[in-house]
Amino acid sequence: MRIKKIEVFAARLLLKEPFVISYVQLDDMPTIITRLETDEGIVGWGEAVPDQNVTGETWESTYHIIQHELAPLMINEDPFAIDRIHKKFNNKIDGAPSAKAALDIALYDLMGKITGQPIYQLIGGRAHEELQVPRVISIKDPQEMANDARNFVDSGFRNIKIKVGTKAAVDIERIKEVRKAIGKDIQLRVDANQGWNRIETLRVIRETAECNVDWYEQPVKAHDLKSLKEIRAVSSNKVMIDEGVHNIYDLIDVIEMQAADMLNIKLMKSGGIYPALALASLAEAAEMPCQVGSMVESAIGTMAGAHLAMSRSIIETNEMVGPLMFLRDVAAVKYNGDVIQFSDRPGLGIEVDEEYVKEITCFSCEIK
Repeated sequence: MRIKKIEVFAARLLLKEPFVISYVQLDDMPTIITRLETDEGIVGWGEAVPDQNVTGETWESTYHIIQHELAPLMINEDPFAIDRIHKKFNNKIDGAPSAKAALDIALYDLMGKITGQPIYQLIGGRAHEELQVPRVISIKDPQEMANDARNFVDSGFRNIKIKVGTKAAVDIERIKEVRKAIGKDIQLRVDANQGWNRIETLRVIRETAECNVDWYEQPVKAHDLKSLKEIRAVSSNKVMIDEGVHNIYDLIDVIEMQAADMLNIKLMKSGGIYPALALASLAEAAEMPCQVGSMVESAIGTMAGAHLAMSRSIIETNEMVGPLMFLRDVAAVKYNGDVIQFSDRPGLGIEVDEEYVKEITCFSCEIK
């Protein structure tokens, strides 16, 4: 069986409300959707959600890299030749992880459909009974964030993650107000998205000590492992690294420096499921618990991350929240309260609405 055709759709998904983090406000979500088809008519779907501040890619550049550099390498390839295909990608172009992820995810969807198995069965089996998801609250006034958090808890969510990373004094107020709103038993996670420096981070951790934060995620710039190590050394709270790790070479540096307690793996940073599995294995060797994070992907990227999270015991938490944030998605993802549901269907386990994909597409191409 061989890959005979690849389609690439540059689309924009409407959000229920603007998504605001320390370095950007998104009023809609630009995404690149890929469709791979074999010579036997089997179709696999993938997705890229690039972030120029994190992956170094734009929406437009990702589309063109897939169209001109990566997709042509896959024509007439065996869908199961995942290692060889990634080596071809990496020999052709350095970086471009979300572009590679869009094709990697589609390959795994194909492999699952060809074998009649959900992806998680192909990469490790069911390691967890269920996957709880948090609700993620973007940056707003402290009281607005507290109200959002209270409403999410009232609707059944047991985990709240808040975005911060502006002025330390206001972020401290945000954390305190949200904790007050949700009570002491709900888990609370804080993500600064590189928004603070070392001094600000230590101040925030010190002044929110009574808020029982599970962990503080990527408080300083991605490259600043020295500060992250110093923060971890004096903090009783856990520190999670996100933007500072894209690949196994980054993670080796973090492990050697003892710069973080936890790792946030994102398919868009790592280049897809295949390299993300290597990250999870290395983290497991270092006894570093992992999370599968989200770039606010559609159902396609979300379920890819969910399958990865389900397959490895070292991946203890996840943020598969994208479908909760869109007015309409390209496929249905079901949640039972705050637990993401897996269908019995093979591959990603979703039915992509091809007509809707075309409706929201701004430009597209086909590679044969």
